[in-house]
Amino acid sequence: MTQNLFIYAIMAPLLAALPVNLMARSYRPWAGTVAVGALIFSAVTSTVVLADVLKNGTIRYTLGNWPVPFGMELIVDPLGAMMLVVVSVCALFAISSAIRSASDEMPGQEHLFFTLALIMITGLMGLVVSADAFNIYVLLEITAITCYGLIAMGRGRAPLASFNYVIMGTIGACFYLLGIGYLYILTGSLNMPDIAGIIPGLDAPAAVATSFAFLMVGLWIKMGFFPLHGWLPNAYTYAPSATSVLMAPLMTKVSVFLMIRVMFFLYTPEYAFDHPDVQQLIIWAAALAIVVASSFALAQTEFKKMLAYVVVAEVGYMVGGVWLANSTGLTGAILHIVNDALMTLVMFLAASAVIYKVGASRFSDFAGLYRKMPITMAAFTLGAFALIGVPPTCGFFSKWYLILGGIEAGQFSYVAALVVSSLVNAVIFFRIIEIAFFQKPEGEDVLRRAEAPLPILAPLVVGAIALIVVGLFSGQIVGGLIAPALPWSF
Repeated sequence: MTQNLFIYAIMAPLLAALPVNLMARSYRPWAGTVAVGALIFSAVTSTVVLADVLKNGTIRYTLGNWPVPFGMELIVDPLGAMMLVVVSVCALFAISSAIRSASDEMPGQEHLFFTLALIMITGLMGLVVSADAFNIYVLLEITAITCYGLIAMGRGRAPLASFNYVIMGTIGACFYLLGIGYLYILTGSLNMPDIAGIIPGLDAPAAVATSFAFLMVGLWIKMGFFPLHGWLPNAYTYAPSATSVLMAPLMTKVSVFLMIRVMFFLYTPEYAFDHPDVQQLIIWAAALAIVVASSFALAQTEFKKMLAYVVVAEVGYMVGGVWLANSTGLTGAILHIVNDALMTLVMFLAASAVIYKVGASRFSDFAGLYRKMPITMAAFTLGAFALIGVPPTCGFFSKWYLILGGIEAGQFSYVAALVVSSLVNAVIFFRIIEIAFFQKPEGEDVLRRAEAPLPILAPLVVGAIALIVVGLFSGQIVGGLIAPALPWSF
């Protein structure tokens, strides 16, 4: 039964999408409740699956009992099980907060939002366990198409931001599909472990290198790696708050995880790092991404857009950490996937709470919020400290591994970029803290406490506490989960 439990975790959101869409037309208030119930089930079962995988080893499951390589295989190893927990828990928090924010920003369309969101979550959970290269393409497109719709449900420039995402997302999907096409022509298989066993015996270095390049570029577009990030800032800024809270913590992180899967599970570390000049170029690109995105973030005066550029910088953190080609950097990159999902979730939940009460999220709108929304701002402060890298928040520990990995690899440009980014984050967030603590809104002599509703506030508080808890248990996460899953050659 435990061997199949992860299937139930993945299918619960999909099975809930239909009743949410149908019932909510007449019983609209039930849409969010049904969605939250399905995600509670997914989060609990994913946690049970993680415990089982750590105890008994990797789970391999073939759909329809079709033998590999002809059938589609799902593989739940420790990292895949960890990502199931990350996706389901972050999605649960995001959907819980959307019960109020979606009804406020998308009145009459709540059932459509929850339907698309549940399908997107199913796609994300399928991506982290799929061992079929073409199935990953299908699931990538399922998540992308639902994201297009979720973004377009916003007001103002949201439809245009969604259209830009459609263009860039389609280009990224084409690159990925071309890479898989090359591999299928070369190997006659779509099963990732099977392809990994065939590639070393191939006498077609140019074709294999081309496939690898196409796959990397496709995934870099999907994750918003600078300078392929053009779709991301406006998409996260102009989307409804409920959509931003769901997308921002998950889309880029799952794409980074897929990059790791492709590099080490479809190819090998030896192949991925076989060309030092290419490796050096990518690390320089990651360092440039961190510095440029942080500079753009520093220039913003709108909170959500600033956070969007911080996300682009964080993608540079993780890509650079992977390409350092040592165990310390890879450990930091994987740990940062978890940490950044939590940090981004908390900050976009804080943005959602402020928008719900104030109506906007410009820096000037934060004036007086430490007195008006003290709980929200306390959680915001913890999230800011985590993004800066202040111990004992989780952000400190993954940055520490990344810096150590950069020093170990002799990549001091990357290390310098990490330090500069942390300093820029400190400037940005302390500027907001100063406005929220010392300034008073114009025309308001008395500030009364007015927190966001409980469905928004509760996930925000729990997420902020998790930043400390995950930080304190970083050693156990690294030692018990990440280190044993690193490629043997590391």
